Amino acid sequence: MAFLLIAVICLVSACRQEHKEEADPLHVHETHEETLSKATVKAKLESEGYQLFEYVDEATGDTIIMQQYFIAFLKNGPDRSQSKEAADSLQILHLNHLSLMYELGHADISGPFGDDGEIRGITVYNTPTFEMADSLANADPMVKAGRLVIEMHPWWAAKGFSLR
Repeated sequence: MAFLLIAVICLVSACRQEHKEEADPLHVHETHEETLSKATVKAKLESEGYQLFEYVDEATGDTIIMQQYFIAFLKNGPDRSQSKEAADSLQILHLNHLSLMYELGHADISGPFGDDGEIRGITVYNTPTFEMADSLANADPMVKAGRLVIEMHPWWAAKGFSLR
């Protein structure tokens, strides 16, 4: 089951990243067209209520747009007493919820931690407000069932950068 979970998350993340690279190539040496594109991206995000700031990368001279995201830490919840069948069913619903968040553009990356600690995994929400991210995270069937609880934190990242 763990292998299936990791495979699904990797597949969704890879597809999402491929789409982002096509639609949002913001970290390259700027040309006039890219500057206009950044201005357009910035104006659109600000009109949608996203929190942003800019800085100039001293090494490249590029203007970097920083956007506020929200990281949901998925932690052990108070009710982990479900049968194996019920837990497996909740896991499928949990993965479906995360897939929907990706499809709707509300989440950018998600995955479990590799240990068996209290914090089970994370999801990075791409929403304009903390309240929206928190509401979406708490709509997860695993959270509703009490198997997980959410700890949400605002987080800043450069728009258009990817994981390496």
